[in-house]
Amino acid sequence: QVQLVESGGGLVQPGGSLRLSCAASGFTFSVAAMSWYRQAPGKEREWVASITRSVTMYADSVKGRFTISRDNAKDTVYLQMNSLNTEDTAVYYCKALNSGHDYWGQGTQVTVSS
Repeated sequence: QVQLVESGGGLVQPGGSLRLSCAASGFTFSVAAMSWYRQAPGKEREWVASITRSVTMYADSVKGRFTISRDNAKDTVYLQMNSLNTEDTAVYYCKALNSGHDYWGQGTQVTVSS
């Protein structure tokens, strides 16, 4: 069974940082393309970042502030979020693309507030 479990969310002040983790199981992690999405209240789900084996891609809204990475030895993908602002407040979801199917985690809440 494919399973993705996000962690690391919480409350942070504007300008602060958080590091999200997504622990994967049930598939060969090293060959899967991994992504982070987010959904703010009243808004559509938004793509944030993706990583293949070596290539990373970012939405314009987070470029230069967020870094996606992966540790294949730990079957984990990360999202380092710096210079957070209130517009980053959302539930953040991890997604895996494996064998032509998308798999989603349950999400972790990130709240940026003073």
